[in-house]
Amino acid sequence: MVKGYKKIIENYFKEHSFVESNIKSFNRFAEKDIQKIVDMVGEVVPTIIPQEVENFKIKLSNIKLGTPMITEADGSKRKLYPMEARLRKLTYSAPLTLTVSAHINNIQRESFTTEVGKLPIMLKSKFCHLNGLSKEDLIKHGEDSNDLGGYFILNGNERVLIAVEDLASNKLFIKKAATGPSKYVAKLYSEHTNYRIPHTIEQMKDGVIYISFARFKRVPIIAVIKALGLTKDQEIMELISSEKVYDDIILNLYESINLKTQEDALESLAKKAGILQKELRDEKTIEQMNRYLLPHLGMSSKDRICKAQNLCKLIKRFLMVATDKVEPIDQDHYVNKRLKLSGDLLYDLFRVNMRSLVQDMLYNFQRLVKRGKFSSIRIIIREQLLSSRIKSAMATGSWPGGRTGISQNISRVNAIDATSHLQRVVSLLTASQENFQARALHSTHWGRLCPVETPEGTPIGLRKNLSLLANVTDTAPSDEKIMKLLESNGLKKID
Repeated sequence: MVKGYKKIIENYFKEHSFVESNIKSFNRFAEKDIQKIVDMVGEVVPTIIPQEVENFKIKLSNIKLGTPMITEADGSKRKLYPMEARLRKLTYSAPLTLTVSAHINNIQRESFTTEVGKLPIMLKSKFCHLNGLSKEDLIKHGEDSNDLGGYFILNGNERVLIAVEDLASNKLFIKKAATGPSKYVAKLYSEHTNYRIPHTIEQMKDGVIYISFARFKRVPIIAVIKALGLTKDQEIMELISSEKVYDDIILNLYESINLKTQEDALESLAKKAGILQKELRDEKTIEQMNRYLLPHLGMSSKDRICKAQNLCKLIKRFLMVATDKVEPIDQDHYVNKRLKLSGDLLYDLFRVNMRSLVQDMLYNFQRLVKRGKFSSIRIIIREQLLSSRIKSAMATGSWPGGRTGISQNISRVNAIDATSHLQRVVSLLTASQENFQARALHSTHWGRLCPVETPEGTPIGLRKNLSLLANVTDTAPSDEKIMKLLESNGLKKID
């Protein structure tokens, strides 16, 4: 029996690695996500253009990641291997080339492919020279044949990106508040491409339910529903609960009795949000709601009724927990958690720095136009900007959003210690706060997280490690795929 179980594990590790999830995550980022970020930028339209030109656009299209190369002092180029990078204190990185074109008066005048920076490469990923090498070849290149990879080399230092554990987006979490005017607080993080907007729902002592998101702080939720176009009180009541009439809903509808039309609701919200321009007040309020209210449901005007209907569902769930004492969702259950691996963390970093590169291009372009010295868009791209920003974040561990400690020097006390470090998972909760439930071992950690390996002291339970056989799925299927699957199984869509 023992032999059989050993054979199964041995066969598993012939094809799989401890750090396979991280390597897959980086491969996905390098092959697909970088292009997605460039497609999001798409066109860059300067505000200041040459006088003789009617319209000017800079289009960014194909981006490609190469393999690590080194340029010697004599100008010769050759492959750079990890051991040489370690010994010579170099960064094991590959060039990023981007296709840029200039469109003047809707006619393409200039198109070229240029290097926009360098991206550190994860060892043993598809873009690493060690990928697919036999044990003998690895030894020839000075590598330990049993080294797992899954880390980066920056200035000769081996750096690992620590997986971050966070609550799942687009889910409503309700919990009893320890302090404050509201007995229960509901939180939802709505995520859509570049946006991750926190939404908070509270019920004050007077019974009125408020929602907070973006610049709208504690605004009556019924006013928001009416501002989205759902103005009939009876319809709102039925959407929240057709079976049971909640006294709290009658109270909330009575509080907003003066908001008879969508315009009345928009005016009320604009005042609370501090939008003072009378002429553009309604337009700006609608724009803010389109963009920042539940963006995962859509960001166009046609999605507003869907948002109003979903807000009614959120109210129903909130009241079920607050008044009917229904058990809220257990946010420590691992189905409600998501892990951000190396690829996801690099996606956040690259997206922010790509925006900085575009802003720098615009600044350089407009400065040259003002001076009358503009000749080609080739000279407005600084290739060092992207490289230095990415390298700096990965060398220091300071990430967008004010997070620190994301990148760390890999611990090389022994092989087990190094493997442990590559499998580490950290929570975004601060170690100085109690958070007893978040630190406790949960039954859903079984087979996913190691029940033993966590440090003593303040970070206990917040710094964890993946189990040796744990595998993190790469990406969840898109909403379109799920809809097609449901429709193919007989589900009918209601318009």
